[in-house]
Amino acid sequence: MTQPEAISWHELPAAQFEGRGWSQTLRPFDRLPARAQQAVPEVVWNLSRSATGMAAWFETDAPAVHARWRLQSAQLGEPNFPVAGFSGLDLYAEDSGRLKWVGAGHLVKDQEPQQCLIEGMAGASRRFLCYLPARNPVEGVEIGVPRGASFRALPPRAEKPLVFYGSSIVHGAYASHAGMIHPAILGRRLGLPTINLGFSGNAKMEIALAELLAELDARVYILDALPNMDLSLVRERAELFIRSLRRAKPATPIVMVEDRPLGNLWIKPSHALGQEEKWRFHRALFDKLSAEGAGPLFYLEGRNLFGADADGSLDASHPSDLGFFRMADALEPVLRRALA
Repeated sequence: MTQPEAISWHELPAAQFEGRGWSQTLRPFDRLPARAQQAVPEVVWNLSRSATGMAAWFETDAPAVHARWRLQSAQLGEPNFPVAGFSGLDLYAEDSGRLKWVGAGHLVKDQEPQQCLIEGMAGASRRFLCYLPARNPVEGVEIGVPRGASFRALPPRAEKPLVFYGSSIVHGAYASHAGMIHPAILGRRLGLPTINLGFSGNAKMEIALAELLAELDARVYILDALPNMDLSLVRERAELFIRSLRRAKPATPIVMVEDRPLGNLWIKPSHALGQEEKWRFHRALFDKLSAEGAGPLFYLEGRNLFGADADGSLDASHPSDLGFFRMADALEPVLRRALA
């Protein structure tokens, strides 16, 4: 283990991170601009203070990578939400052009954790991608390498991002580490930056959110808000939301995602009736907009988003890592068609 006095520390400023849709924010790692505080519900604003989906690139030939980061909240996890995902960093490295997991900052015991993320690496120079915590707001992050090793912070990629809007599932509950949320998985598979606008329990398609999404120069919009909306709210808001976004972005692909069924509905089928009705309305809306020629629209059914075996969820509602992986598998071919 490298001794603390032998480490050179490098602050990663917020501007270095992908996944930031706006630069004019109250705090460096907020996900919405400062002016949004007056436009969105208070609970959405509070949830937007987490740095979900943000990630920074750096390059080093160091044999070890250390990190120390500062957290805003003393709440480090939740009963079903591991501390490593809720409050920890997550590190990936390039190998023959592919990003592979390296280590997670999982030893989080207070609001200023410090940890060696990986050691014993061969001395070749590599590019790394470090994800910020899924839920605990971040105040700062530093990467440490042994003195004498090279270190270079890399700028965010210039490609247009995939923009995800959705519920606590998009927000990361209950990923074991930040890189296992399906937007992050898909970003790595498709080689594109992502912006994660998941708002736990509060993705309800307010027009203010459609207007904010429209400010982003997205490659594709992925709308996955139905888990937070009952049928009446979908009837009231979904069409207005999509039409508002489409007016502002007439040529940008939009993917409409059905919500997943609860994992144990197979054994209580009467509870599925309301969800089936919501799916039918949502699909009819897609068909209506498509028939009108409302720009490039794509659809993903929700029935098997976590898989067909009831093993993809921790609490029937939120995915495990297996569930997130299956969501990425379901979305990937749809996104590839949209990107084409």
